[in-house]
Amino acid sequence: MPFREINSKMVEAQVVPGQRLFSQRGAMLAYRGEVSFTPNTSGGQGGLMSMIGRRVAGEATPLMTVEGSGTVLFGHGGHHVQVIALAGDTLYVEADRLLAFDGTLEQGTMFMGSQGGVMGMVRGQVTGQGLFTTTLKGHGAVAVMAHGGVIELPIAPGRPVHVDPQAYVAHRGDVRNKLSTALGWRDMVGRGSGEAFQLELSGSGVVYVQASEEKL
Repeated sequence: MPFREINSKMVEAQVVPGQRLFSQRGAMLAYRGEVSFTPNTSGGQGGLMSMIGRRVAGEATPLMTVEGSGTVLFGHGGHHVQVIALAGDTLYVEADRLLAFDGTLEQGTMFMGSQGGVMGMVRGQVTGQGLFTTTLKGHGAVAVMAHGGVIELPIAPGRPVHVDPQAYVAHRGDVRNKLSTALGWRDMVGRGSGEAFQLELSGSGVVYVQASEEKL
């Protein structure tokens, strides 16, 4: 794993020749060694379609390609940082919560409405979050950001987890998502948090939830 947690708001990454990392622009705090940072225009290993997907989703969070030999300290806005290790599985994460990740991971996008139906579209329009979720697949590590810390909630068969969409950070495993509302259409106007919407995650896996509804 290239990331080492320095404290709750900062991680250190090892950069070695022949390998690369991707980070959110503005996430570099300091570095040692011969390390270069260049804007990424190909959307990571997801290629052009990944980049298009992010733009369609309104997720304009630009990525930087990090290469060379040395160590880099990453953090952003004083947000809590959580490192998630992947061992061949897929992580689904909101693009604006990505701090940095291994260049070995394959990046793509998933349309949340494909599982949530019409209510998945409402999620993007009313809660202010994108319809697309970034996917990272393979062997490597991901550093994600959150407000006030992150808790992992297990998702087990027959025991779905209901999450405020704005508190959602990421999930992994064999999980389906469905957005439902506890209010009528008239009551939803001007509302965008858990009182009106609930993101139901069912199946088998883990969901990462932040301690605040505040958007990054």
